[in-house]
Amino acid sequence: MFKKILIANRGEIAVRVIRACKEWGIATVAVHSDVDRNSMHVRLADESVCIGSHQPANSYLNIPALMSAIELTKAEAVHPGYGFLSENANFARVLEENNIKFIGASSKLIEMMGDKIQAKRIAKENGLPVIEGSEGGVKDINEAKELCKKNWLSCFNQSFWWRWWKRNENSK
Repeated sequence: MFKKILIANRGEIAVRVIRACKEWGIATVAVHSDVDRNSMHVRLADESVCIGSHQPANSYLNIPALMSAIELTKAEAVHPGYGFLSENANFARVLEENNIKFIGASSKLIEMMGDKIQAKRIAKENGLPVIEGSEGGVKDINEAKELCKKNWLSCFNQSFWWRWWKRNENSK
């Protein structure tokens, strides 16, 4: 069991992790940007460290700042929450190389599952159900059309979500 965990996130997910740690008697470290210093997760944690400015790239995504916070507080493990660095293989690797436990998947597994084609192949090899589609990347429009003829539902879902994302992205 860990004595101290650093939560590399903010908001509701950080609050939930902190509350769970308190139930287990584990000390917590909240990291925060300059504008999040009065946030609930900071107030609930046993310790807190400001890791940068309000832009996530300068704080919650700043691996050197997080590593400094870990060293400063002597945290044994890092809970990434979700988003930010939770699926960042490089962050998991840096922690592994520094003997700090990443409460999540290993860097190797994050890399494997980050590639959809490879993830699908691994799932099939292990007998997990997958939606049929191409065995690799689609090379051209003709291959995409043939694939859609065989599996129209998968193509419909992909195109629907693509259009939805583009429409919402353009409205910002």
